[in-house]
Amino acid sequence: MKQFDIITIFPEILDSYFNESLFKRGLNNKLVKVNTHNLRDHTKDKHRTVDGRIYGGGVGLLFKPDVMMRAIGGVKKKKNRRIILMSPTGKTFNQNKAKSLAKYDQLIFVCPRYEGIDARVEKMVDEKISIGDYILTGGELGAAVVIDAVSRNIPKFVGKEESVREESFSQENYLEYPQYTRPEVIKYRGKELKVPKILLSGHHGKIEEWKEKNSKIKK
Repeated sequence: MKQFDIITIFPEILDSYFNESLFKRGLNNKLVKVNTHNLRDHTKDKHRTVDGRIYGGGVGLLFKPDVMMRAIGGVKKKKNRRIILMSPTGKTFNQNKAKSLAKYDQLIFVCPRYEGIDARVEKMVDEKISIGDYILTGGELGAAVVIDAVSRNIPKFVGKEESVREESFSQENYLEYPQYTRPEVIKYRGKELKVPKILLSGHHGKIEEWKEKNSKIKK
């Protein structure tokens, strides 16, 4: 079973996503396990303080390193694990990284909020990951993106394995060919939009040639 652990101050923020569709089935079939951990549970003061002002001045608050250290230590369960800090300064996530992370038994995600996290926390993690060159309110959505992509590389998580083999990025820079379903013709803004005839022909060899021709390489 692949175990995902998310350290956050909003432990219920992703519940609805991980309890639907493929994830619900993956959880029921014991292929994956997703745990969320409230960072506040690792504080030692009565106010459950997780953040502090920035030394040297600056706007906003940072997550405290001592609290985070206890939180990370508390969720380490498996030897074959990877601790990931979601950060805009991390390497941009891609399909190759998703495949490599799927080899670990446990992935622990540190999800900052506010102005981020004390820089010393970077010494406590194995790597930093970004899902793109933009800023989100917190790291939880980024963690969900990584978990989703990684899970698709777990055997039996996706019902049909050929779906994974042929989808976009299954090969380096590969983008999947266009796909169609019924009805064969629809009208849109006065025009008829038709399914390519070759796909209706039943000629498997020519259909495969069409698919290969219409697949793309991402530049």
